[in-house]
Amino acid sequence: MESRVLVVDDDAAMRDVMSSVLGTRGFHVVSRSSGAEAMTTLGEQDFDAIVTDLHMNGMDGLEFCRRAMESRPSVPVVVVTAFGSMETAVGAIRAGAYDFIAKPIQMDDLVFTLTRAVQLRRLGEEVKRLRSAVESRGPIGELIGDSAPMQEVYSLLGRIRDTDATVLITGESGTGKELIAKAVHEQGRQKAGPFIAINCAAVPETMLESELFGHVKGAFTDASSSRVGLFVRANGGTLFLDEIGEMPISMQVKLLRALQERKLRPVGGNQEAPFDARIVCATSRDLEADVAEGRFREDFYYRINVIRVQTPSLSSRGNDVLLIAQHFIERFARQSNKHVVGLASPAAERLLTYAWPGNVRELANCIERAVALTPFDHITVDDLPEKIRTYRSSLFVLPTENPAELLSMAEVEKRYVLKVLQAVSGNKTQAANVLGFDRRTLYRKLDTYGVS
Repeated sequence: MESRVLVVDDDAAMRDVMSSVLGTRGFHVVSRSSGAEAMTTLGEQDFDAIVTDLHMNGMDGLEFCRRAMESRPSVPVVVVTAFGSMETAVGAIRAGAYDFIAKPIQMDDLVFTLTRAVQLRRLGEEVKRLRSAVESRGPIGELIGDSAPMQEVYSLLGRIRDTDATVLITGESGTGKELIAKAVHEQGRQKAGPFIAINCAAVPETMLESELFGHVKGAFTDASSSRVGLFVRANGGTLFLDEIGEMPISMQVKLLRALQERKLRPVGGNQEAPFDARIVCATSRDLEADVAEGRFREDFYYRINVIRVQTPSLSSRGNDVLLIAQHFIERFARQSNKHVVGLASPAAERLLTYAWPGNVRELANCIERAVALTPFDHITVDDLPEKIRTYRSSLFVLPTENPAELLSMAEVEKRYVLKVLQAVSGNKTQAANVLGFDRRTLYRKLDTYGVS
């Protein structure tokens, strides 16, 4: 997607140079010779970024920057000047500039800065879109996300809504398996009935049978009265057995019979009672491996694994990370009575980069912390936990699996060096430190690549 850039400079030669260089680097450039002309153009056309000289006749760059930010606050402005003092830079940033570049301009630096600015601008637009999507999201329970993996989940939920078959929900810890269980209930024929949930790992083995099947008075020492179990309490609705993989083998045998017969016998009772509840189970364990190793009964596994729903990890869901983050921002802002409305673009970029080993649960924790700490109306990078601020992806992707199209090591090195330069906004000293080169080696490699 071609990026549109507005170049503003009263020096015709400099305008032409910047327009020519940026044009060869994939930008569509519109140039103007004054701030007044540029403001008129901004009112008529949309741009992804603006480059303006600081010292111009008439309206200077700082004033133009202020007016541009008032007119188009989402469009980043890069200020260029021959007077590269810190005071001037601070003035430009205070006027709303995205970044500051001193003359003589290193064109590679300008390209890197503009590329980064455009990326953040588009990310900001995506955050706004996702905020709107949170407000108008669909009717599938509390599930959030429009990524391809979640679309597959929604499709499967739609296909099983008219059946009472047992459902097994699998996936990593923290991916939202209980939300999917609730969605199965709310989309199904049992939605008018109760949704009863129990974490099988949280109940001691000696009490689990009583919790599920109930007991009669005098069944054991503390049974001073009869009690109805969760299976019967869930009649007409759904019983959700979370962490089913932690259920003891002895209990699996009893539960298997109950599921087959649709009847159960309370602890200490002599008569069986029928139940009418849909059974939904969930686990983060690999049950097939547990079956192979004798830790889980094979017959019980096949009884509960009639319809399987795999919950995707958060790292596989792309921009759903931002959609879910926005949901949590609104929730925790209400709870803490703070005016926090969204994510700043750099913070959103960090959330997209991070691997999220703890999935949605970790994201919720991160956003709750950020909402509590931020002094602003948008969460910034500084509000995020250090491990997210400083995270570096170890992902390396080959561009093809065709051996004839694989890259040479020299080409891989070239692309990585240029990527590092882009990431540090063209700062060659910082790039050399990241790459482990001295500056002389870096300059020699850049010369080899034909990069100034």
